Amino acid sequence: MEPGLYLSTDQCPMAAEEMSQMRNVPYHETIGSLMYTALGTCPDNSFSIMLLSQYVQNPGNPHWEAVKHIFWYLKPTKNYELTFGLNNNGLHGYTDADHATQEHHHSISGYAFRMYGGAISWSTKKQPIIALSTTETEYLAATHAAKEAAWICKFLDEINQPLTNPITLLCDNQSAIMLAKDSQYHACTKHISTGYHFICEMVEDCIIALVYCLQPPWLQTHSPNPYLP
Repeated sequence: MEPGLYLSTDQCPMAAEEMSQMRNVPYHETIGSLMYTALGTCPDNSFSIMLLSQYVQNPGNPHWEAVKHIFWYLKPTKNYELTFGLNNNGLHGYTDADHATQEHHHSISGYAFRMYGGAISWSTKKQPIIALSTTETEYLAATHAAKEAAWICKFLDEINQPLTNPITLLCDNQSAIMLAKDSQYHACTKHISTGYHFICEMVEDCIIALVYCLQPPWLQTHSPNPYLP
C-alpha cells in the first residue's frame, strides 16, 4: 500500500447505490488470493493484507484501490528476492509492534525469524486486547514471537537438528525486555493476563534470549526499486 494511507470503516459504503456498485467487485476472492502470497512467499505484504482483510464484509472503493495497489507492487517485483542483510549467523528473530495506530486501537504485532539468511517464519496479527502503553504492546508482541520460537525449537528437535544455544529474539523496546527478564510483580502490569507472561518462562529456561535492537538490518538500506515502500 501507499505509505501513510489511512483506511477506516467510514470509507465503507452506506448508501444502497454505493453497495450495489461494490457488489460485483471480487474483493473477498482477491484478498484470499493475496493471503496465499503473504503466507508463502511475500512477508513484506503481510501487514497490508492483514489490514485490508478487515473490510471483506463491506469494502469501499478506497479499500479496493488499496488492494489493486498491492498487485501493482507484486507484478514488477515478482522476480525480486528479499534480502535481509549479510548476517547468516544461524537462527534468530525480530519482533515489533505499533501502538494504537488503527481506528480500533488494537495494536499490531509482528515477527520474523531468519535461519542462515532466509526468512522461515513470519506473522502480522492484530492484538486481541487494547494495550495501555507501548511497553505492554511490545511485551505482547514479544510473547507472540516467543510462542513461535517454542514451536521452531520442537520442530528442529524432531528433524534431529536441536539447537545448542537460545534463539536470539531482537526487540526495540528496552522496557519490554526488562519486564520479560525480571518476571516480578509490578503494579503497572497487574492487568496483563497471565498467559502473556509465557515469555518470562522462555527467558528463564534459556530457550530465547531477548536482545535490544534499534532497527532491523533490512530497514537500514534503501531499495532503488520505486515500487518498494
